Parts: sequence; structure tokens; C-alpha cells
Amino acid sequence: MSAAEVEKAAVAMDGCDEWTRDMERRGYLRGGAGLRPSEEARTLRVRDEQVLLSDGPFAETRDQIGGFNLLECPTMDAALEAAAGHPWARIGQIEVRPVWEP
Repeated sequence: MSAAEVEKAAVAMDGCDEWTRDMERRGYLRGGAGLRPSEEARTLRVRDEQVLLSDGPFAETRDQIGGFNLLECPTMDAALEAAAGHPWARIGQIEVRPVWEP
């Protein structure tokens, strides 16, 4: 990471507490957590009744998931608006997707 990227990440991190408080105030926030680096991940698959493990993420991409926030918003538009306000949206990307409902 370059010095400029480190600085941008620090600014985004500083804004996360304010964003979290805003999501709590709106009644959207239901949970979330930061994730350890992808180098510490293990990927598990079961094929023909055999458990196959590999170190690290099983994805051919440079993108990594750094954490997640579970929001309960009244509409997808509200969820997108909430995500657009997250500080990390300015330096990375945020995936917004609905959860499966029973």
C-alpha cells in the first residue's frame, strides 16, 4: 500500500464510528464486525463426501472483504443511500445485497 492509500484508509477508518452511530440512530444497524486478513482464512468445500481445505480465500480476485455490516432498511434505495454514506465507499467498494427471508 502506498502512503497515500494508507492515509485514505486512516481517514475512512476515522469516519466509521460516526457512520455506525448514524445507522444506530436510524434503527438500521443489526450487527457487523471487522474481519481478519484474508491470509488467515481457510476455505472449506465438501466434494464426494470429502472435506477439502485450502489456506486463504478461494477467489481469483484482488478484492477482499474487510468486514460487514448487517442493516435492516425499509427499502433497497434506503440501503444504497446508507451504504453510500459509509467512509469506505470513498476508497473501496461496498456490496449491498438482501438476505434470504424464511
